[in-house]
Amino acid sequence: MADVTLRTYVFIDDLQPQLAAFIGTTARGFLPVAGVASMFIETAPGLIINRIMDVALKATRCTPAIMVVERAFGLLEIHDFDKGQVRLGGQAVLDYLELEEKERVKPRVVSDQVIRAVEPYHAQLINKIRYGDMLIAGESLLILETEPAGYIAFACNEALKAARVKLIDAQLFGAFGRLYLSGPEAQIDAARDAAIGGLGTLAGREGPKGEGR
Repeated sequence: MADVTLRTYVFIDDLQPQLAAFIGTTARGFLPVAGVASMFIETAPGLIINRIMDVALKATRCTPAIMVVERAFGLLEIHDFDKGQVRLGGQAVLDYLELEEKERVKPRVVSDQVIRAVEPYHAQLINKIRYGDMLIAGESLLILETEPAGYIAFACNEALKAARVKLIDAQLFGAFGRLYLSGPEAQIDAARDAAIGGLGTLAGREGPKGEGR
């Protein structure tokens, strides 16, 4: 299907407890638990997500947690304790789209910043809009933005594997993905390195910069 862009295609082998809990807070599907394998697939245009969700579920025993359909982009997540089932679901989608994994858009870090010793009123502002843990004054805050958006889930999971930090908020779909993590300064630095380093291991084709704008 030449008119479909595979914006995100990423396998997560071991969903970390905080990310699983966050998905449970924000998603409307069948919610994952810590330790499951997970697959995030994002497409343009968005409406094809309904079709490929059907393909993935009919090919496997996987359970879906997320299905977002926007005019421009769509995102799905499927998961199972059996990693083979999750990979099989992803491959079924690739086969249906007549694409290979290497044809996915390569993730790009749009911006990353660490704010050290967050001020009390700044923390309160962020807490008003977050769906995850609480940001406490004096902690360090990592804000990471990716394009395409779906890769932010992978970046988050890699960060949570590597460091003792808190997941404050994550935007997993849309034009850009955004991640907010907080914690001690050294742990935030470790989380940042793990997230960006993990994204750097994902091969794919270069996407137009700002294609989501």
